[in-house]
Amino acid sequence: MSVSPLTGIIEEDKVFVDFGEHEGRSILEVSDCYPEYYDFLIERKEEGQCTIRRSKDKTFRLYVSRTLN
Repeated sequence: MSVSPLTGIIEEDKVFVDFGEHEGRSILEVSDCYPEYYDFLIERKEEGQCTIRRSKDKTFRLYVSRTLN
């Protein structure tokens, strides 16, 4: 079992972007079709600005916080 650098043990096709122009796309789709954006999301995760939440409909959503440093 491989671990995703972005979603950890949750499969990338089960986590969806919940903001911006890629809203509604799975992380797997983003990694295949938009590798630069996928790298951007990994950078945000490494900076502690990425969270995955489970919504009421039991899907996983990826958020990026916009905090000022």
